[in-house]
Amino acid sequence: MQARIVIAALCAILSAPLVASPQAAPPVAEAARDDLVRVTLDTDAGRIVLALDRGRAPITTANFLRYVEAGRLNGEGFYRAMNYPQGGGLIQGGVSSDSRKLYPAIEHEPVAKTGITHVVGTVSMASAGPGTARSDFFILVTDSPSFDDSFAAFGRVIEGMDVVKAILASPVSATKGEGVMRGQMLEPVVKIRKAERE
Repeated sequence: MQARIVIAALCAILSAPLVASPQAAPPVAEAARDDLVRVTLDTDAGRIVLALDRGRAPITTANFLRYVEAGRLNGEGFYRAMNYPQGGGLIQGGVSSDSRKLYPAIEHEPVAKTGITHVVGTVSMASAGPGTARSDFFILVTDSPSFDDSFAAFGRVIEGMDVVKAILASPVSATKGEGVMRGQMLEPVVKIRKAERE
């Protein structure tokens, strides 16, 4: 699969403990005033409502809204469910039907800049490394502070975590997926019927 999917970098990150480092966190720039944009994802499994933090993550939020407002997430889906051995995990979705629907990769907005950390309900951009994120995103069902160094979080689920958990528990193919993603590909994919800004 293309670089838009979290690949070997994610595997390396997952091998790290899912606990906060005892070292002091780097100073976070003073966060901008809340400027939240609501986006609804109407999926085959139910409705998920996101609050995207345009005030703290303007580049990443603008990118996601560009896909939403152009209708490029409609008919796409959640195609991956990564279950952690200790429980919880993440679901991942985005444009996978046609690479012509993809916009150029965006600048990385690190947690050190935004202050948005990877906790339960966080929505973050999937990527193969900083500066490679395009359409694919994931939603966490588990606190994952080890992701803070590598992925750009830009919002949170405000309604529909039950739907997120149901997608995480959906059937996966034993054979589909390459490398670390083998056994994590949803079968069938949970379609995003419509993504729209509220």
